[in-house]
Amino acid sequence: MGFFVAAQAHAADTLRPQVGKPLQAAQADLQAKHYKEALVKVDEAGKVDKLTPYESYIVERMRAAAATGAGQTSTALKAYEKVVESPQMPAADKLKTYDIIARVAYAGRDYGTAAKYIAQYRDAGGTSSQTLDLLPQAMYLSGDLSGAQHALKGEVASAEKAGQKPTKMQLQLLTSIAVKQKNDTAYRQSLEQLVKYYPTPDYWQDLIARTAGAPGFSSQLDLDLYRLRMQTGTMTKASEFMEAAQLALQAGYPGEAQQYVDLGYKDKLLGVGSDAARHQRLKDMVARKIAEDKKSMAEGDKLAAQQAGGDALVSAGLNHVGYGDYQQGIALIEQGIAKGGLKKPAEAQLHLGYAQMLAGKDSAASKTLAGVKSQDGAGDVAHLMALTI
Repeated sequence: MGFFVAAQAHAADTLRPQVGKPLQAAQADLQAKHYKEALVKVDEAGKVDKLTPYESYIVERMRAAAATGAGQTSTALKAYEKVVESPQMPAADKLKTYDIIARVAYAGRDYGTAAKYIAQYRDAGGTSSQTLDLLPQAMYLSGDLSGAQHALKGEVASAEKAGQKPTKMQLQLLTSIAVKQKNDTAYRQSLEQLVKYYPTPDYWQDLIARTAGAPGFSSQLDLDLYRLRMQTGTMTKASEFMEAAQLALQAGYPGEAQQYVDLGYKDKLLGVGSDAARHQRLKDMVARKIAEDKKSMAEGDKLAAQQAGGDALVSAGLNHVGYGDYQQGIALIEQGIAKGGLKKPAEAQLHLGYAQMLAGKDSAASKTLAGVKSQDGAGDVAHLMALTI
């Protein structure tokens, strides 16, 4: 009967002429890609009285092939299901048929059936990634969000365990599921994986905004958020560069303020438009503060070392970091932490990790940032900074 209906023949596995003749004609139509004509002839064979189990099996195989070619997905799927349920089907053919049914169903947007047969294909030992990767998508599109999420998490975990990156599609699908489930925790988790493996400014903007908007997040960390935004390329407005520079000046870090001003001018967001004069005034102020600061930095470091607590040393170190003097800055911050008596020890650790990160000390930075624990948001900022390493 041709490539599709070939099967192991036994004495009892024969087709009567009234069945075989229209099927032979249907086979010729199939080979000529005349699928609708093939279906007519298959239907003719199917109407023969008292079909044997073998005849029914061959008719449904032919019907499935012809309906698939004709784009009649529903008819094809019904026929395929009769085929796999038939005791006439050789066990060796089932795996391939599960695969075919799954693909036909997916292409025909019958996602529930697709998910069912992909799972059967997997359970029967199927290994084609092209088919297996469709399972969570089929579950998602059929409305089985929990099943899709479970499948995706397993795939992501397996990839990470093997030292491989999950696919972008897997992570995007997880975020979409979290949105549909209104699960903020799950959304953030998948978003963190996206910025880890496939960072874009949009993903970072979303993640940083969610962090800043979390209950209990301290406004004292606004400058730290700008540090993170500078690292992730998510500063896109003149007002952001202005505010970041002003916050750095208020904190006593004119060298850092200069970085924001310089980048704003480089990106042509400062020094243009109706506020160009304001931008210039800020630029001039930063230059004056730097001149004053450099005259007194050495004395300031000495005075910081004389304080009872370590806060002044941490601040002095962060000031050096703003000028790109990472070695001295890290040393002073470490001295401040060692001295103790810190008002906000978590922030001191955050700033040490930040300095180590800028200095290219990735291993040390990751370890330091992982140790930042705080309820005011410092731990969250540290976690995000660690994702940039």
